[in-house]
Order: sequence, then structure tokens, then C-alpha cells
Amino acid sequence: MKRSKILLPSDKAEDWKTFLAEPEKQWKKGYSARTLAHCWNDANGIPDEMAKVLSQEPVFENLETLLVIPEHQVPLPGGTRPSQNDCWVLAKTQVGDLVSIAVEGKVSEPFGPTLGEWFKNASDGKRKRLAFLQEQLGLTGSIPDSIRYQLLHHTASAVIEAKRFNAKYAVIVVYSFSETVEWFDDYFNFAKLYNVYPAKGEICLVVTIYNIHLHLAWGIGNAYYLNR
Repeated sequence: MKRSKILLPSDKAEDWKTFLAEPEKQWKKGYSARTLAHCWNDANGIPDEMAKVLSQEPVFENLETLLVIPEHQVPLPGGTRPSQNDCWVLAKTQVGDLVSIAVEGKVSEPFGPTLGEWFKNASDGKRKRLAFLQEQLGLTGSIPDSIRYQLLHHTASAVIEAKRFNAKYAVIVVYSFSETVEWFDDYFNFAKLYNVYPAKGEICLVVTIYNIHLHLAWGIGNAYYLNR
């Protein structure tokens, strides 16, 4: 199924609920979908906490938000299910370069299956998809089974959309509202694939692929939004 090129404006955070795969299950106080929606809708762009993390890279200081698309789907080969990002941002640097930002919100929800669990008894379609993801991410050789599949395809989404919009930069942001910083170890282990050892609240350049500078970032969201 082709994705629509017609985008509908959002007037309030509740408008984001419409685009969830399971709205009644996912739209609850303290869950990432609702928390992220209220945070980003109030900011009407990149929230201050995330902007501070991004601005650790001087080129990302004072980014201009061009658009934010909730539950943005990026088609992938090897199956019918796309990569569905909690939101995707197209931004512009002060010198006019475009930035593709894929955002994954987190509270207590895990990153989903490991690569080993997802790839068990793999079909030809899954083999095709994994090869494609590795190509987009500049990862050669085998990937450990313990790596979370979601981090692979969401990061690839940022690169794919960067290519589509001729953006110079791609960023995958894990935006965590967890007060105990759950699931950071999974993110850390993913970053290690690039020989990078990130800290919480930090952005890292990991690779340049297709002339796109790919960054990973872990942002810490405002806990106020957990009860919105």
C-alpha cells in the first residue's frame, strides 16, 4: 500500500492518537506514545531538553523545525510492515542543510524483540530486509543476536528519509521519560556496533554513509509529561 503524500495538521496532542497502531492500548498516561505527543505538541517543534542534546554538535545549534510527522511510516523491503517512528522531524541548520531526525519515545516499554528473536527461522523476506538495513547503516559482518531489531530499522529510517529529502544529516533520537533510565543498555550495545560508547543525554556521530552524517542521541524528557 502506498503511503499518502497528504498530511493533516495537528491542533492538539490527542490528534496523534489517531495514527497509533493500537490507539486504545497505547494511549495511556505514563506510556510513551501519549507522553511524547504532549511534550512535542506543547513545544510545537523540538522540545528544549532535546534541543540541548542536539546542540552538543555545533552544527545542530538553533535548528529550525520545518515539520514533525507523528507515527511516520518508512517502507522497507522484504515484507509489508514499514518502520513506524513515533515521530519524524525534518529540520534545517543555520547554514541551510537539512536534518532527518527519527524519534523513538520510551518510558517503560522495551525496544521489542532482539535481532535473534526476530530473525529466528527467517524467511527470504527477512533476509532481504536485514541485508538492506545493514547496507543503510553501513554495518558489515554479522550483527549480534542480542541487538534490538527496532533500533536497527528506526535508525535506518533516519538515513532513508535523509536520502529522500537530500538531507546532509540523519539522527536517531531515543527520547526517554523513564526516571530509572530503562533500556539504556540496549541503546549502548547498539552504539557499540560503531565502536562508540555513549552517555545518557549525549549525541554521537557514528558513521558517514551516502554522504550523510549519521548521529545517535539519547535524550531525557521532562517527567512532567508522564501525567499529562
